[in-house]
Formats: sequence, structure tokens, C-alpha cells
Amino acid sequence: MSRVQARSGFLEFFAGGGMARLGLGPGWSCLFANDFDPVKGAAYRANFPDAKEHFSDADVWSLTAADLPGPAALAWASSPCQDFSLAGGRAGLSGGRSSAFFGFWRLMEALDEAGCAPPLIVVENVVGLLTSRGGADFAALCAALAGRGYRVGAIEADAACFTPQSRPRLFVVAFRGQAPAALSTGGPLVTPAVARARDRLDGAARAAWTDWSPRAPAGCNMRLADLLEPDDAVAWNPPDLTRRLLAMMSPVQAARLAALRATGGRHVGAFFRRTRREAGQSVQRAEARFDGLAGCLRTPRGGSSRQSVIVVEDGAVRTRLLTPREAARLMGLPEAYALPKGVSAALHVAGDGVCVPAVRWLADALLEPLLDVLPPGRV
Repeated sequence: MSRVQARSGFLEFFAGGGMARLGLGPGWSCLFANDFDPVKGAAYRANFPDAKEHFSDADVWSLTAADLPGPAALAWASSPCQDFSLAGGRAGLSGGRSSAFFGFWRLMEALDEAGCAPPLIVVENVVGLLTSRGGADFAALCAALAGRGYRVGAIEADAACFTPQSRPRLFVVAFRGQAPAALSTGGPLVTPAVARARDRLDGAARAAWTDWSPRAPAGCNMRLADLLEPDDAVAWNPPDLTRRLLAMMSPVQAARLAALRATGGRHVGAFFRRTRREAGQSVQRAEARFDGLAGCLRTPRGGSSRQSVIVVEDGAVRTRLLTPREAARLMGLPEAYALPKGVSAALHVAGDGVCVPAVRWLADALLEPLLDVLPPGRV
């Protein structure tokens, strides 16, 4: 048994429906979890019977270090991403909902002052964090971590390596210890975007930087079609609605669809409705992909529409909305995971989480090996 399994308590902030906990797996013990979103909190409680012992629905800004148990090996924070994403206007680390990160960070500072800071911290977010405000937000995050004695690095990974969903995410990993060379000499997961963000750092943040080098994901052997419900178990759009949606395709998209219809056979894809600027005007477009992947799942509110499924079979075209259970499968949630009964609530929980098998890969390939090198008594 890995030594980490004996000392793997963790704190999970912005926990949502508990996807990071599921990804870490049974070898880890959740000591504290927090999310003030009532829909996500209800989903967490429904799936983890021990939630009554450690789950808090308080705003992270209202928590104090006294509310946290300790010591913990890991603090995980999937802080709100709206201010880093293109859809959220990129207000930055200190603006809007993403400023919740600082509510989390002041708790880590308080734990450090008390001598019980976790040796590992993971901040998961959208890859837009690398370039938000010209890289200033990423630099501020790295400087904060470095200022408390952590080695810092970032890994860009796509859920498509684990499930058939295009969902690039950034994992900022901070470690207070001596990392073995096998895990800290760089590799293919130091993408050009991460390297550019690294090279913009200076001072203590640059000195503390580590090019994490876990083994690459094995890859996904599933396609979107493999995760869908049987055709006779779902509600399809009426033909007239499908025709209206197809009429919203650009000429290029329409030509691709016509080619698929001409080839015969069955082709399964995913599409969103998007608003595009064309010739100075806003035009709503239906944009489909048939590469075996779903597009990035979103919450069913805000600027992005709900994702749909499109099936071309022997020349005929059918469309329908992606179901909540299909969305859960794309996030790597087990079939037994209890989704909220309402469609919007279920899609909110699934679309605003972290891909479960991506977390398991990160834990197995980097987090657990790092904790294994710590001397006894460090956790």
C-alpha cells in the first residue's frame, strides 16, 4: 500500500457535486468540503452520506481556519471560472465571482500561520487563466503560492484524454517539498500556452516554478456515440425544428452535413447554437462536430446554449437535446451518481464540475507520488 493512503485527508473548496472527491477515489478521505450553491450542495449531500459530518454551504469568505479540520495532505480548489473564460468577460482574478479564489487563499494563509498548511494545493480552472489580463492573474496566483514556500507548476489537460468531451482545463499544482526529478523535468504536458505563461513570470514566482512531468494520459477509447441513450429511449426534436436548426448552419457546415448524408451509414455528432459576428451583424449559427467528441459541457445558463445531439443515418437527419445522464457520463460520473431531478439542475451540476477520470489520473500520476516522498510527520 502506498504511504499516501494512510495520510490522504483533503479539503475540497468549491466542491460542486463532489467530482474531485470521486476522482481522488476511496484511498483519500474528505475532511471538509464547501460549496454555497444550493443545487450543487444538494447533489453533494445526495451522493455522499457522510456529508453531514464535513460539508459546509457557507460562502468561502465567511469561513475561518477554525472551521477547517487538520492536518490535511491536500487542498483542492475548483474556483469559479467565469472571470477567466471568454464567456465571462475575463474580469480577472480580482473581479466578480473568480475573486472567490482569494476567499480560499486567505484560509490557506491562516493554516500556514498555524503551522498546518497542506503540503499540496491544486487550483483547477479554465485555460484562460494563463492569459487573463495579459497573464497578470496567473502571475499573481503563482506569486501567492510561491510566497508561502510552495513549488508551483501547471498542467494543461483535456477531458478528451479520458471521456469523449473536448474540455481543456488547467491544473495548477503547488507542492511544499522536494519533488523527485522524474516528476519535475517537464514533458509534453508543458504545453506552449503553459510555457509562455511560465516565461512571463519573474521574481519569486519564476524561482519557484517547476515543470511538472507526470506520465501522459493513456487516451480515451470511447466516442460520443458510445455514451448515448438508445434512440427509442429519448425524445427527438420534431422534423420542423430540425429543419430550422439545419437552416442556421453556415455554408461550410451545411456542405459538410450534405457530404455525410451522401455517404450513407450512421454518423453521430454534437452541436451548439452560437451567436457569431458576420459582416458586422450578429447571426445565430448551429455548429456541429462529427469527430467523436462532444463539445465542452456548460451550465444551462449564460451565453452558451444547451448542447444537442445530431444523428445522420442513411441520409436522414435527426436532432435532440443531450440528456442529463449523458452529460454525467461525459464528465465520467458513475451511473449510480444521483443527479438532481430537474433537467436544468442536473445539467448545472454536471456542466460546472471537473472531469472525474482526469482527477484520478492527476492523483495517480503526480499527487500521490509527490506525497510519497514527504518524510514522516509532514502530514
